[in-house]
Amino acid sequence: MINGVITTQLNRIPTTGGDVLHAMKNKDIGYSGFGEAYFSTVSFNSIRGWKRHRGMTLNLVVPEGSVRFVVYDNRCSSYKTGFFQEVILSRDNYSRLTIPPKVWVGFQGVNRKTNLLLNIANIPHNDNEVDHAPIEEFEYNWPL
Repeated sequence: MINGVITTQLNRIPTTGGDVLHAMKNKDIGYSGFGEAYFSTVSFNSIRGWKRHRGMTLNLVVPEGSVRFVVYDNRCSSYKTGFFQEVILSRDNYSRLTIPPKVWVGFQGVNRKTNLLLNIANIPHNDNEVDHAPIEEFEYNWPL
């Protein structure tokens, strides 16, 4: 496990006509304030990344489909420098993935249908606090 990356099982409550899917409460581990929440779709086998936020904490939930998240730690102060961590979130693994600032993340759509992710971020998006790197930057073997 990469320091600061947390996977938290979430409640999925079956009800007549559809499920209730919890995402986050202000008392939850990983909550560090609220800046914005947004949804993003990821096409099947599409790989997006690498991104590193300098100030934003990501709280990622996949209510529909399946998304592979790969976190890469190259922080010189971390005992896991050079390590990758992979987590696949879906209805079958209904969890929240918390990613702290200063680690890289990329993600891939796994389901052939809709892959929907929700990010509950502690600060609003700001282009000046995010770094981008091409997918080839780090040696990770993305399954196709």
